[in-house]
Amino acid sequence: MSPASLPARVAVLRGRDAEQDAVRRLLDRARTGSGGAMLFAGGPGMGKTALLDHAAGQARGFLVLRTRGAESEHGLPHAALHRLLRPLGDPGPHLPEPQAALLRATLHLPPASRPLSATGPRAPGATASDGPTPAAAAGGRPSAARRRARTAAAPFSPVAPTQEAGDALGPAVAVLEWLASLAARGPVLVCVDDLHHLDAASHDLLLFAARRLAAEPVAFLFTADRPPGHGAALDDEVPVRVLGPLDPAAARQMLDDLAPAGLGEDLRASLERLAHGVPLALAELTGSLTPGRLAGTHAPPVSVPPGGRLWRAHTRRLAALPEATRALLLLVAADPDLDIPTLVRAAAPRHGDAAPSEAGERYGGVPPDAGRGHGGGVSPGHVLDLLEPAEVAGVLTAEGDRYAFAEPVMGPVVYAAASPAARRAAHRLLAGVLHHDHQRLRRAWHRAAALDGSVDELAAELAEAAQAAGPHAGHPEPYLALERAAELTERGEVKAARLAAAAHHASISGHPQRARALLARLSPLTVPAEMRGQAELLRGNLELLGGETGSAHDRFLAAAGWLLDRDRSLGVRALVRAAEAGYFAGDHQRFLAIARRAAVLRRPDERPATRLMFEFLEGMAATLRGRHAEAAEPLRRVLLLAPHVHSTAMLVWAGSAGLLLGDDANALALATRAVESARGRGGASALPQLLSAVINAELWLGRYGSVTRHAIEGLRLAQETGQHNTAGQHLAWLALAAAVQGDKETCRTRAAAALEVADAHGLGVAAALGNWALAHLDLSRGRAADAAGRLRAELRNGHVVVRVMATPTFIEAAARTGERQDAMAALDVLDRWAGSTRNPDRLALAARCHALLAEPGASEELFRHALDLHHRGSCEFETARTELLFGGALRRDRRPGAAREHLHSALDAFERFGARLWAAQARAELRAAGQAVPPPSTPASRPFSHLPEGERQADRQAQIARLTAQQEQIARMVAEGATNREVAARLVISPRTVDHHLRNIFAQLGIRSRVDLARLLS
Repeated sequence: MSPASLPARVAVLRGRDAEQDAVRRLLDRARTGSGGAMLFAGGPGMGKTALLDHAAGQARGFLVLRTRGAESEHGLPHAALHRLLRPLGDPGPHLPEPQAALLRATLHLPPASRPLSATGPRAPGATASDGPTPAAAAGGRPSAARRRARTAAAPFSPVAPTQEAGDALGPAVAVLEWLASLAARGPVLVCVDDLHHLDAASHDLLLFAARRLAAEPVAFLFTADRPPGHGAALDDEVPVRVLGPLDPAAARQMLDDLAPAGLGEDLRASLERLAHGVPLALAELTGSLTPGRLAGTHAPPVSVPPGGRLWRAHTRRLAALPEATRALLLLVAADPDLDIPTLVRAAAPRHGDAAPSEAGERYGGVPPDAGRGHGGGVSPGHVLDLLEPAEVAGVLTAEGDRYAFAEPVMGPVVYAAASPAARRAAHRLLAGVLHHDHQRLRRAWHRAAALDGSVDELAAELAEAAQAAGPHAGHPEPYLALERAAELTERGEVKAARLAAAAHHASISGHPQRARALLARLSPLTVPAEMRGQAELLRGNLELLGGETGSAHDRFLAAAGWLLDRDRSLGVRALVRAAEAGYFAGDHQRFLAIARRAAVLRRPDERPATRLMFEFLEGMAATLRGRHAEAAEPLRRVLLLAPHVHSTAMLVWAGSAGLLLGDDANALALATRAVESARGRGGASALPQLLSAVINAELWLGRYGSVTRHAIEGLRLAQETGQHNTAGQHLAWLALAAAVQGDKETCRTRAAAALEVADAHGLGVAAALGNWALAHLDLSRGRAADAAGRLRAELRNGHVVVRVMATPTFIEAAARTGERQDAMAALDVLDRWAGSTRNPDRLALAARCHALLAEPGASEELFRHALDLHHRGSCEFETARTELLFGGALRRDRRPGAAREHLHSALDAFERFGARLWAAQARAELRAAGQAVPPPSTPASRPFSHLPEGERQADRQAQIARLTAQQEQIARMVAEGATNREVAARLVISPRTVDHHLRNIFAQLGIRSRVDLARLLS
């Protein structure tokens, strides 16, 4: 393909901001007459060619020349140079005849070729066939004079390309002069792709020119698969930028650009894991998605598409390795957990079977006579020697006690490219060396893959091993093992049971779409009623976390219908889950209907877990009816039963009971116990919802730093496991934390995202929390009418529990706007709840609200009573809010001295919490009370370089510990290479907010750049 026909495509390059900036600077220098060169190095698919395309698209006013190395032309001298220069036509009009004749002979150029036009406007980013034009800049260039001087000093005569080596400098200087001549008319960009495949002559001539044109308006951009030291002979005059994988945020953005609408989160996560941040892998995998894969009825890809560019690139590299090396690579690819001693035993059996007989057939195993020792086995040392070519070629790296593919994408390619017989042979070898109990699942997996025995026995062994596997079992994941066992099973009921078990494990390990696909495969099978009920319960769970709450409610009720007569405890759990779906939707009538149904089903001899569920339904139903005193007794019984249960869901329900009773510390302990249990069991899918329970308790305790930290973790996990609904709730929690801190932009961005999810999926609780966050922000900004209007509206404010939680905010706003009647009605509800809890923090809030609505002269006693209750409670932030309101009341009562005491206390607390807007209100009140208040100060930092090393390290850690949860998250993402836009997309905030946080982080840590930040956090 000629340079004229190569595409100069301009596309959005995700995660390559630094490289694009380097290209821009290089082109800017060339425009001003001072060129240079740069090499982008990286493995196949890293986006090197895309960067050249980007450069060509940005090179407006440049003559763009392009060539690329071709493996098939590696032995043809000057082939790549011919591809670069042939479209320019005859060099005669641009060079002295001796040099022109030399190039014609060297490159076999026809003398009659049409010369490039020397006049006429140059098109933006013109390629060689467009022809050069005079440079846009006015004035002559000194390059022509320099060129004439060089020509006079180095006379030439036409010689053939077969001339003596001593004359090899002639073509190099001629190429240099031709490029300089072109540059005299305007800047030139030379793009050389795949430098590692260039023929030696072109390689040397182009680098010769690149080193000598720094004073000309010529820019060289090279790409190579690997950096110098692996074959590309460069020096310091050609700087190298190594392209690594995209960070997770950039990879997600690229998938957003490429993926069709409706791409499921777990399919997205599967593609991200398989691509390992390689841009071409992401593009090709997305392009391989069939309707069945998108719908979840077909399994996701297991490797990059066979026959694609990335597949061909990797298989070419594999084909260059010795046969025995490829056989060992297949063993590594077949078991990601393979350590080196096990690899040696598998490849070098001293007793029993020799290596597989298919060795000569596409990676089929170590040839039987390769490195045999005197005892008939392959020596361990020789096995490692056989892998050395793969290490030298950059295919394999040693990491601790195991080997890993340098480019993880290659592992699945190695496996998928091998013949079925070779794969079975590799699995048979691996199964033969895995004897320990903790290797039971891996051994069964390899035996099943090798079909090494009766199919029924293999399926049974694999299913039993998967069910017995502990948390963090490694390769393979239990759901994959159970799916394989089901595929090997013919009997309908047994097959259905294994598919259902696989779906359950896929769900708890965070693969909801895979779980749905496995459940869909149950439809044509004969499924017992109890199993059908269990499957419907799982479908309900999946819907509740990522689908429609109404659909989840219906599926739970259907599951209860199947299960109540067959598995009573599980049937009652299905009822509670149906009620919970109503709670999340804000549809309290559905909750109450289920509670009435459950009351009829109760028996006096229930087990503790079943009793807890019935008591929870009774207590919650009374709460939703506003009968808080009636609710207290069953909710206390829930707490008494909590020590006797182990289910994480029941611990969360018990924690909710604790919050409704005002027992916040116990609620936090129960929710934390549930989270720790899920982490220990490896239940990734449960964590986002369990963290939400932790956050709810932390909110009441006023631990906003922990709220942010846990909500960021919960949001990340929810996004990774396809839990849209739980992600919406975490966005709402984050919006509320941002409102407390006075971060207007972040609060609005996250609240908007939470409300969008809530509206799409029927999530009343997330909508109410997001609405409360915006009302809190309005109130902190002094916009009381806006706050009251938000909390008075029926839209997004219908969740009874959240409405009561937000009542103090509403009453304060209503009191400021004179809406006393509405405020008193809301206070009546708050009084009933706070009185039923006997919690000092709840009672303090109610007392504060009474003070705000009290007649003149009656508020002071109520404020003091509220502060007395606060001091017996736990929430310092709400204490500060009461101090602020009391101080303002005292100031308006013309008692500035008494007011200042409370206002100073409030200001100190707000500054500790980082609550900027509330702190600003406290300062304004202090100034109104006659107190001069200094402006807020930025925390000072000592420069680390001026400290002794030990003190420097301690100071670094202390400064990092003072960052907020969000600042630390941003700092770590930036240190890992994420751009501001990528951080913003991941954390659902604006790039401007990221920039604001980064400035504060740099100031607090005493650093000046992202490089300093990466070094500090490394």
